[in-house]
Amino acid sequence: MRVVWLFLMPNVLLFFTFAFVPIFLNFLYAFTSGDQIMLGDRPYAGAANFESLSRCRDYLDPNTCERDIFWRALFNTTWFVALQVGFMVGFSLLTAIVLNRDIRARGFFRSVFFFPVMLSPVVVALIWKWILLRNGLLNAWLIGLGFEGVNWMLESSWAFAWSVFLSVWAHMGFYTLILLAGLQAIPRDVYEAALMDRASAWRTFRRITLPLLAPTMLVVLVLALIKGVQTFDEVYAFTGGGPGSATTLIIQYIYETGFAGSPRLFGLAAAASIILAVVLVVLTAAQFWANRRNIDG
Repeated sequence: MRVVWLFLMPNVLLFFTFAFVPIFLNFLYAFTSGDQIMLGDRPYAGAANFESLSRCRDYLDPNTCERDIFWRALFNTTWFVALQVGFMVGFSLLTAIVLNRDIRARGFFRSVFFFPVMLSPVVVALIWKWILLRNGLLNAWLIGLGFEGVNWMLESSWAFAWSVFLSVWAHMGFYTLILLAGLQAIPRDVYEAALMDRASAWRTFRRITLPLLAPTMLVVLVLALIKGVQTFDEVYAFTGGGPGSATTLIIQYIYETGFAGSPRLFGLAAAASIILAVVLVVLTAAQFWANRRNIDG
């Protein structure tokens, strides 16, 4: 037993130092105020940071909130996650089903779909930014076909839509790989039995594939949800949160409030991160509860 702890201790110490200690310090910072970085120099503020973030006359209108950018970022993140996770899971499942079939050059296409995952998010963002600039590749192609160019990066609706597309394109291969492994784990004799019973393709998918793939789908949903909420680097490099605050997400708000703004409001940023963590825990628990209820029911 001592030998086991001898090998585990380095990893335990690293995990404790770089995970639990920062979480504890973040919790302490959330109840302090000021722009001093040392915790001992920061005055105790109680729940003032949380009250400041939640102070609104109308929670559906960010303009009525004391921290309007926080609520805009929260609304943007909600829409972003809903669209990104929906499209991500849908396209990943469709792609995994196609790649699970006996098609020509199947290994090549699996590599092609996984390739964007290996690229740096910043590199992906800069490539698509170069394509979508006013004088970029896409507008050059549209103008060559006789259409007018579009300010993809300067119109808020287009910038938000392309941010969702960019994130789905960059990460879809990872979830496709997980779902493909789940599909390959389904016994073939189950499909052979359905074929002998002359079940249609849709009925086979609905009655066999989806139920047996449910545990894998839960993993994909949880991972995609956490990744979607934590999205920062590719969208920040792609739009910088603009135009205006149209693509400002909650992680960018925390970063700019605590580190890039002046003054640096560490307590407010820490409070926002705790709210985000609570929301993630609640959503993840809800997904596990729904999955267990489906299994038990």
